[in-house]
Amino acid sequence: MSLTSGATTETWSSIDRESPFPLYVQVKKALDSQIERGRWQPGDQIPGEPELCRLFGVSRPVIRQALKEMEYEGAIHRRKGLGTFIASPKIISKSLVHSLSGFHEDMVERGLKPVADVLEQEIQPAGKNIANHLELEELTPVIKIVRLRYVRGDPVALVTSYLPYEICRSLINADFSHQSLYAFLEQEGGLTISRGWRRIDAVTASDEQARLLQIHSGSPLLRLESVSYSTLGEAVEYFLAFFRSDKTSFEVEIEHIATA
Repeated sequence: MSLTSGATTETWSSIDRESPFPLYVQVKKALDSQIERGRWQPGDQIPGEPELCRLFGVSRPVIRQALKEMEYEGAIHRRKGLGTFIASPKIISKSLVHSLSGFHEDMVERGLKPVADVLEQEIQPAGKNIANHLELEELTPVIKIVRLRYVRGDPVALVTSYLPYEICRSLINADFSHQSLYAFLEQEGGLTISRGWRRIDAVTASDEQARLLQIHSGSPLLRLESVSYSTLGEAVEYFLAFFRSDKTSFEVEIEHIATA
């Protein structure tokens, strides 16, 4: 089997009809191999279904199943009426869930340069839910900061943070488009995050979230909820973050705890 591009011909893996592996699995493996070998880069369009059927000598349902599996794994994305394209590698966070690092620090640690579009930054009275999480009296002034976080030029997370106004009043005028919130708190407010809790679950995107994150309404999102505390035991930040599941994933390190 070969693919001709201009004057060059490259050999792809052959379909083995005697193999115990289904045809779509073999097609997927061959396409994955082409991606790993660097034949296509993120954003490149791959051959359409008719061409893939011809190249592999299989039916359209086989090709569609292979592409469906690849799309599920985040290797490709399909644009209606345009074709199938190689997806950018997922941003894998190994510390955001189980450590006290913030999104900015986590991305910088991975050699990435996160930026943020600050959509809201205002003082407002704490509602019951926010007050409970921050251990405040209801209607206590808090600073609300809504940021649309970008990595590699793509919007990947929509983050809403709430912080008690009195812990660091200068927050209200700070520019968080390129700097870390936690670093600012430490430098300007003398606050160091020492403990907290984080919870992650799966949700679907609302119309507004979909618009901002440039995805379809109802697309899957990863929701991260967190409360962070200072060394003095004060609740410093409560946040809700919604991550695009096609752009991000989380890894958690586990270890065996021996029992007596």
